[in-house]
Amino acid sequence: MLGGGTVNDEEYMGRALALAEKGRGRTSPNPMVGAVIVKDGRVIGQGWHAVYGGPHAERNALAACRESPAGSTMYVTLEPCCHYGKQPPCVEAILAAGVGRVVVGCTDPNPLVAGKGIEILRRQGVMVTENVLEKECRQLNEIFFHFVQSGLPFVTMKYAMTMDGKIAAYTGESQWITGEEARRHARLQRSRHAAIMVGVGTVLADDPRLTCRVPGERDPLRIICDTHLRTPLQAQVVVTAAQTPTLLATCCRDKSKISAYERCGCRVLPVEEKDGHVDLRQLMRRLGEENVDSVLLEGGGILNWSALESGVVKKVQIYIAPKLFGGKEAKTPVEGQGVASPAAAILLQNYSVRKLDEDLLIEGEVRPDVYGDR
Repeated sequence: MLGGGTVNDEEYMGRALALAEKGRGRTSPNPMVGAVIVKDGRVIGQGWHAVYGGPHAERNALAACRESPAGSTMYVTLEPCCHYGKQPPCVEAILAAGVGRVVVGCTDPNPLVAGKGIEILRRQGVMVTENVLEKECRQLNEIFFHFVQSGLPFVTMKYAMTMDGKIAAYTGESQWITGEEARRHARLQRSRHAAIMVGVGTVLADDPRLTCRVPGERDPLRIICDTHLRTPLQAQVVVTAAQTPTLLATCCRDKSKISAYERCGCRVLPVEEKDGHVDLRQLMRRLGEENVDSVLLEGGGILNWSALESGVVKKVQIYIAPKLFGGKEAKTPVEGQGVASPAAAILLQNYSVRKLDEDLLIEGEVRPDVYGDR
């Protein structure tokens, strides 16, 4: 059975989506998945994928059942897996439990699954309904879908600015543009990405820690794009490298400079140079090979433009404060050369607007067709 489903199907799938969210920031590079088991109109078990390497949502839901799941309906946000990884296949557990019907939010793009899990269930007599709240289920795992299909990290470019488009006053002072609610929301984004990336200019100007600073949330890998290795050895990202993993992406090959950072606990990753800066495309390929599935870009205007120009940015998050800074020399969020005409603009799609106390959050996807040969 394709698509459709009932009102109850959507209600229970919505519950499974809410459960899946509980794993955000802890399942990478695996997807977030939630599962709800219903029998005779009652929820008898539910679960979610809580941590990378741990049991999947379907097995957690089955283990939580208060009565036999035989003949029940399972709602799961992503197609059940059918291969051995860190955990055994979920389709085996579903079949062994005697579940009679499985309602799937969306299919798994992983080539090891990609419809095979659904096919096995149907072949064994389980009724399967597909694509219930499909859009929401796909949106939940936009990072996973991009990573498993491309092998490259999902890059989110994030910045805070005033209503006249400034990320700092003309003096360079930038703390704080937005209010506390927006700043807390922004810090949470750090825990929801595998890595956070800034340029050396940000380190020199602000000496940031680049940690989440939200109780109970994890800190991401810290990546500094530092073409010539100018990051001070006294910078917070260096002196705390033993506690929070820190990677310096550089074009510098000076072994003595590199070893100084390595002695502090930093990892130095040499990459090629492009247009006078770190080749971001090559850096993303290297990160993808190391299972870094997502990067939160919190750079300044130069790094932001370089990332857009190289075609690595997939999503933009803009926090806008109801303030005006003015200043011809005040920094703006995207600098560099920019586009030659309005027709060459990098366009956003599927954007949304949300109010965070007095501030606004605008989120949008970068349209893939606008990058062209950049």
